[in-house]
Amino acid sequence: MKQIELTNGMRAFLVPVEGTQATTVLVMAKVGSRYETPELSGASHFIEHMMFKGSTALPTPAHVSRALDAIGAEFNAYTSKEYTGYYIKSDSTHAQFAIQTLYDMNFDSLYNEEEMDRERRVIIEEINMYEDSPTRHIDELLERVMFRGNSLERDIAGTPATMRAMDRKAVMAFRDQHYTPDRMTIAVAGNVTPEVETWLNATFGTVESLLASDGYGAFNGFASQDVPPIEMQQKATEQVHIGLGFPGLSHNDERGDTMRLLSTMLGGNMSSRLFMNVREKGGLAYRINCYHSAYEDAGITSILAGLDKTRLSEAMDRIFEEINDLVTNGPTDEEMDRTKAFLRGRILLGIEDSSERAEWYAKQALFQEVVPSPEDRIAALQKITKQDVQTLAKELFDRSKMTMSYIGPETDPDVIRATLPPR
Repeated sequence: MKQIELTNGMRAFLVPVEGTQATTVLVMAKVGSRYETPELSGASHFIEHMMFKGSTALPTPAHVSRALDAIGAEFNAYTSKEYTGYYIKSDSTHAQFAIQTLYDMNFDSLYNEEEMDRERRVIIEEINMYEDSPTRHIDELLERVMFRGNSLERDIAGTPATMRAMDRKAVMAFRDQHYTPDRMTIAVAGNVTPEVETWLNATFGTVESLLASDGYGAFNGFASQDVPPIEMQQKATEQVHIGLGFPGLSHNDERGDTMRLLSTMLGGNMSSRLFMNVREKGGLAYRINCYHSAYEDAGITSILAGLDKTRLSEAMDRIFEEINDLVTNGPTDEEMDRTKAFLRGRILLGIEDSSERAEWYAKQALFQEVVPSPEDRIAALQKITKQDVQTLAKELFDRSKMTMSYIGPETDPDVIRATLPPR
């Protein structure tokens, strides 16, 4: 891997992958829903959609898709609460075209008013789709209650009201504040030819900073509660969907690799504690998992499940049985070895793909000055001890800071709280 700095200071990573003819170009910006004002809720996601709706070189959505389809490219984009990414993966002979197209999308998109109005309607339907999907929406509800009072509580896509109201001028100004050299990273991975650096400087290296980001309101930590707050959606469902939220770690917390081990052994794969106890032994769920979301100044540890609504109390007992055992006794030697081997395998399998390699470097570089390599991550995981995992579990699984989300037929939050085992 070679890290370079373009002529305007933008960081770029050239990541050769042997034995491939594919090249992935990934552009990332440090912007997402937490940077938005209430009135602009959903703007980052709206901008992501509009990048594919026409530029000076490719003036309509049809021109964009046909040009990329003509070279057999894979292309897409994604928005989170803190970052947005755009990528094109193609035959390496088209790498210059991919770089130029991504540059045009990011800095020369037209934002045609008619296209914007059409895309507003598309996004409103996307919002409706997510709200109709309990497996997706349960997580959004959990973060709403977990981060209440902070911009992290807002849904990435915004609301139908904000999508209808925000105008072109405000959207363009928000883009110009956040798509700047100091807030962006690029990774080119796969078959990387010597000309790539020149192509990057001729495009992304010419970008100037026009406006400064207003930043976001810092999260002040999770307050202790006598009764766990719960965000609910009444819905006639055969299952009930439950979310349990606990504090997590920020991007730069040195215990990030310990967190990966903890969340994986608790509910990150099919041999994890929650999967074996709740699904395999109890027959109470099809889906149950634990995962960790890191932000710049906070994190959340989430347990999400779709459960038999007639046996919710039993499921809660089994979930907390595993949490309490990790807190009280820590993981076993066998569990540590197995989880480390799992994570090592996932890292190595992932980086075989140029897209995964590109995201590995570009995403981390948004939040860290020094980006560890996959090999660095594997080595760090091997050094983590059982005591490290148990200590972190004791810190994070604090019932006084737990929040809940629920989707199902019940309307009384106390009925749902009553399914929790005693502290």
